[in-house]
Amino acid sequence: MLLIICSFVQIFHHAMYKEKRNILLSIFLFFQIGLVAVFSYFPDFIDRFYADGLYPVIAAVLRFLFGWLPFSIGDLLYALLLFLVIRAVYRIIANKMRNRKKYLFELLAGISVFYFCFYLFWGLNYSRSPVSKTMRLKKEKFDIEQLEQTTARIMEHTLNLQNRLVVNDSLPVIVPHTKDEILKLTKNGYDNLGKKFEQFRYTRSSLKPSLFSLPLTYMGFSGYFNPLSGEAQVDHLIPKITLPFTSSHEVAHQLGIASESEANFIGFLAAAHHNDPYFQYAAYLLVLRYALLDINRYDKDLFKTYIDRLPQGILKNIRESDEFWRKYENPFEPFFKIFYDHYLKYNQHEDGLESYNQIMDLLISYEQEYTLDFN
Repeated sequence: MLLIICSFVQIFHHAMYKEKRNILLSIFLFFQIGLVAVFSYFPDFIDRFYADGLYPVIAAVLRFLFGWLPFSIGDLLYALLLFLVIRAVYRIIANKMRNRKKYLFELLAGISVFYFCFYLFWGLNYSRSPVSKTMRLKKEKFDIEQLEQTTARIMEHTLNLQNRLVVNDSLPVIVPHTKDEILKLTKNGYDNLGKKFEQFRYTRSSLKPSLFSLPLTYMGFSGYFNPLSGEAQVDHLIPKITLPFTSSHEVAHQLGIASESEANFIGFLAAAHHNDPYFQYAAYLLVLRYALLDINRYDKDLFKTYIDRLPQGILKNIRESDEFWRKYENPFEPFFKIFYDHYLKYNQHEDGLESYNQIMDLLISYEQEYTLDFN
């Protein structure tokens, strides 16, 4: 038996076998693309066997393996993958025609393996049922009256929280926690939210600052989830006033929420259910911005009325975030946004990056079933 195993190992490493393997993996890539497209038509199947079956097990194992590490293993994996892709492209360009074919299949084989791991470890969540269904929300397109009512409630809570946290409403709220403390505290919001909705229970945290926070900032992103390691990474440079919402958003992705608007929604619910009023304020502040953006699309005069009602302290917190991102504006950022926009559209999110702004549909539906008063 040992001799047979050794023989198979030798065959596997044989050059000819390696080329055939790469060709088969390349063909398998296109088969996978078709299979993922088919899965998108069967969300109930994905819910039963993947989102509520296999994925929670995979996620728990990955967080167990890597969650305890003080640094992001996922960032190192991505750096290695980037190096391998660059090397493969260089080989294809630099070598003669005969070898180019060989290295092209080698590159496609690597992409095939990555594609398989990505969708097995997390990506099939793009085909699951929306949270409006799993939370039994009657999701409908809102009208301006519903939007105005929900915006008024959000503004009321934001003002109440600000009054609790500052001595004068002309002062901005300053989060007293360090950024590392904010990441550790994020789980509390999900502990509370999980008592209300079992599907959002979050065990064994794996939330870390990205090793590449500076390039991430220049790309215009405040965080991301790495399916290969199950880690949620946040940009450690962003202002503390936005970090609680961002960290809660990335944990939502860890729980299998693939849609950006749904991750915004669940991230808001988690931060708003938090015991810490600074998390609550950060959640309402960000959602207030989304609400006002939608108000502005419908009625610019009404938008101005709301802005005039905001105290200077809240406006200063909003400007703090705007000024941070303005410092890192660069001509390459739009290209990264275009790439991610097409990536989202490929994964059945027709609105691409615009989906970030669709949180109000879910909030209005939630307000009809429950209440936004978590204090």
